[in-house]
Amino acid sequence: MRYAVVDSWIVAKRDLIHWVREPVRVFANLAYPIISVLIFGLVFGSAMNVFGGGDYIEFLLPGMFGQTIAFGVGSTLMMVSMDADRGVTDRFRASPMSQTGVVAGRSIADLVNSSLELLVLALCGLVIGWSFRDGPLNALLAFALFLWLRFALVWVGVYIGLLVKPEAAQASWMFLFPLTMFANTFVSPELMPGWLRVVAEWNPLSSTVAAARELFGNPGVGGDSWAAQNSLLLAVLWPAVFVAIFWPLSVLKYRNLSR
Repeated sequence: MRYAVVDSWIVAKRDLIHWVREPVRVFANLAYPIISVLIFGLVFGSAMNVFGGGDYIEFLLPGMFGQTIAFGVGSTLMMVSMDADRGVTDRFRASPMSQTGVVAGRSIADLVNSSLELLVLALCGLVIGWSFRDGPLNALLAFALFLWLRFALVWVGVYIGLLVKPEAAQASWMFLFPLTMFANTFVSPELMPGWLRVVAEWNPLSSTVAAARELFGNPGVGGDSWAAQNSLLLAVLWPAVFVAIFWPLSVLKYRNLSR
């Protein structure tokens, strides 16, 4: 266990150093959510309605937090795929280090990056009128739910990244974008057609976003479906399911890579 923890931190530090040494990528990762908030909140916000009433910017910000978390999977997938394609992963496997530490270190680095992105996005939201109304403790719990989902999705990204080449990894955005749109991120599911409403309500991202809105005290909470009424429970269970499935799959794939 001690070696696994130490090796995880070494790999995480390596990934963070790479992240810092690429300022253009850092700027792009931080600028995209800010630009998205300004576009959806200030440009389209006046034409958007919130089911049950309420300010659209306050409805939007938890959805933007969720989209930012989901889009982070693309970065994880891409970096893991590039390391595997360039032989870096094979060098790790040939070294006397914990096999779990390599993939665990990736998850630590991604959580640090995601925390910074959420912080920048929250500050931007506060500037344009978003606020959390149920106290700082509930707000911290909401951000913890987002990071819990990010931790779970890291393992999805690691596993798929070990399966595909970088060229195929670049196409992941084609699937991530509809995942974040067929949810309650920008529009209440109650305003969607019947079949799409069901898809949106049971989207794992929707559970985390709905639970965060409730903890923040933001509008858009509610619905008559079981998923909508138990969003906090699902926000904990969905990531747990992803971790239970993809963590062992990622470690197993890493051990058997190139065999």
